[in-house]
Amino acid sequence: MATFLYRLGRFSFRRRALVAAVWAAVLVALGLGALTLSGQLSNSVTIPGTESQRAVDQLTEKFPQANAGGATARVIIEAPAGTTVTDAKGKAAVEALVGQLKTAPKVAAVVDPFQAQSISPDRRVALAQVSYGAKAYELTDGDRQALLDTANAGRAAGFTIEFGGDAVQGAPATGATEGLGVAVAAVVLVITFGSLLAAGIPLLTALIGVGTGMAGIFVASGFLELNSNTPILALMIGLAVGIDYALFIVSRYRHELGIGRDPEEAAGRAAGTAGSAVVFAGLTVIIALAGLTVIGIPFLGQMGVAAAVTVAVAVLIALTLLPAILGFAGARIAGSRIRLRRKPVEPTHGERWARFVGRHRIPVLLVALAGMAVVALPALSMQLGLPNDSTAAPESTQHKAYEIASRSFGPGSNGPLLVVVDVSSSTNRQAALGRAAADIQKLPDVAAVTPPRVNQTGDTALLTVIPKSGPSSAQTEDLVAAIRTESGALETGTGAKLSVTGQTAANIDVSEKLSDAMLPYLALIVGLAFVLLMLVFRSVVVPLKATLGFLGSVAATFGAVVAVFQWGWLTDLLGVASTGPIMSMLPILLIGVLFGLAMDYQVFLVTRMREEHVHGAEPQEAMVTGFRHGARVVVAAALIMISVFAGFVLAESSLIQSIGFALAFGVLVDAFVVRMTLVPAVMSLLGRGAWWLPQWLDRILPDVDVEGEKLTKHLDEPEERELVGASR
Repeated sequence: MATFLYRLGRFSFRRRALVAAVWAAVLVALGLGALTLSGQLSNSVTIPGTESQRAVDQLTEKFPQANAGGATARVIIEAPAGTTVTDAKGKAAVEALVGQLKTAPKVAAVVDPFQAQSISPDRRVALAQVSYGAKAYELTDGDRQALLDTANAGRAAGFTIEFGGDAVQGAPATGATEGLGVAVAAVVLVITFGSLLAAGIPLLTALIGVGTGMAGIFVASGFLELNSNTPILALMIGLAVGIDYALFIVSRYRHELGIGRDPEEAAGRAAGTAGSAVVFAGLTVIIALAGLTVIGIPFLGQMGVAAAVTVAVAVLIALTLLPAILGFAGARIAGSRIRLRRKPVEPTHGERWARFVGRHRIPVLLVALAGMAVVALPALSMQLGLPNDSTAAPESTQHKAYEIASRSFGPGSNGPLLVVVDVSSSTNRQAALGRAAADIQKLPDVAAVTPPRVNQTGDTALLTVIPKSGPSSAQTEDLVAAIRTESGALETGTGAKLSVTGQTAANIDVSEKLSDAMLPYLALIVGLAFVLLMLVFRSVVVPLKATLGFLGSVAATFGAVVAVFQWGWLTDLLGVASTGPIMSMLPILLIGVLFGLAMDYQVFLVTRMREEHVHGAEPQEAMVTGFRHGARVVVAAALIMISVFAGFVLAESSLIQSIGFALAFGVLVDAFVVRMTLVPAVMSLLGRGAWWLPQWLDRILPDVDVEGEKLTKHLDEPEERELVGASR
């Protein structure tokens, strides 16, 4: 592979105009496709096969008037102080609002608060339910604005009107704040290279790669139903790895120029050596992300595949477009440096740290492990869930609606359960419905059960159950399980069957499915890490150490996420508007992405240690030499990734905030605690034992030359013969 990449790098360098033109054409074509073919992104989080989804499918078939799959909105009307919604002025305002809601675009039905008796005990608050004939992701910004505009007249009359439900939620968007991460990455690159030209090239190629990947995702959205967070994850990962992969190759290119290679040869060698490591590192990220498809959760698999494709594009650009751009830059990329200090940066900082860790390996190990354990402790109380109006920004209309409804009707009014009763096999359907409602009413944590709504054929009915507790509470989760348990007894006694759906029940089902998938996916990733690293390092101990370090990084990151987003620590400093259960999809996403990034650093740092060991260096010197050569680039790469991910903590969506924080913190722990501290300490402690591999396993394992060592040896042999001949 290294030889092929060497030739590809030289070809791209020579035919730079052609390569640049091809990538420009691809970017333009996908950009035009994104403008003309892109579709709506979905906010829905559903998993086929869950009971809540089966109930929705049943209602769609037998009770389409219920609009079970459509978007919903809860409209809160609060009368001014000293008045009620039941006096003449209040009643007129509510009726006028209901009339306007019925005429809003795509609205299928509106439940009048007076007919449904959804008036608070103090008669100051009314709750209207709005059902749409379209799914939430099918609503346009104009549809949502039309819904919000229905409140204008009532608010002008002094009433407080707020909106909740998935009909109000738009797709999450990125803004200028995320660009701060790219700006910090640019500063890190300038410091690393000391050259604006050298710093600008990784940024340019990364942006082209992300633009290509994002355009492809939006083209795909015209043919597939994609989750609204899909492009955000691809943007996050694509930016980070795109900059990092270009950083590794540009660093090697400048090194080759510095030892006297001509630019074309330097580009070829950089692609064959650093490019080989980039291919392996990219494959680990791609496999980890694409592995999300095997856990049986479609929307998560789509997010993983989209991000994996963006990473693949970043690798292709690093191997083809980057050498072409280096061809345009030539030797100027190694030209004058920007002096950021009066004295040059001391080149032995990495070596000094490695020798310090080697001398004090036991205390360093104990301190690092203890610190990670302390940070990981909050993970023991992690609660998983999906976002609802309670986790919206405090100033948003959704959060205000949630608070007023909780105060006036109880927290459960924000998460009603829809109970589908199939009475097609009942001999006395009316009695079956009566018993179903009575049995549910007797369950703990039930505030109210509405009268059943029956379809035209009379074989399916719909009950609305209002819990006493909020939609994210453990009590509501227990209530859903209890209602489902009642189905068996009801079927035995009457022939009727119960199933529970609605947004709250669907969120519970999705969270449970994601929780169940986390451990198998973690086992898959850990097993994959062990095999891949054993191929690269031809050792059993090094992969074991690397995977244990990865698990430590994951545990510490989970603890930090719980402390911030569930417990509320440092929320003001980080700009986190609200706290609550951790997003159900976050742990699996974090495991997949952090695995790929952690393996990147492991490869770039430890391969040089192995090379020194193979060449006969003593274990301590092999560790120090390898660390000295790899530490500077790994530190720069980690700082860039942390900067890019941290920029997303400033986003509006709590999911995007938590993903950005988790990835930034995870990279921080894995790069600086695990790879830069634990790795040299353990390597120093184990000595030659770190490279132990049974002979029978050594014979059957394929030889993976990640650093392109064989290529370098092959290319250097003619030069050495020429030097020998010249000396004679």
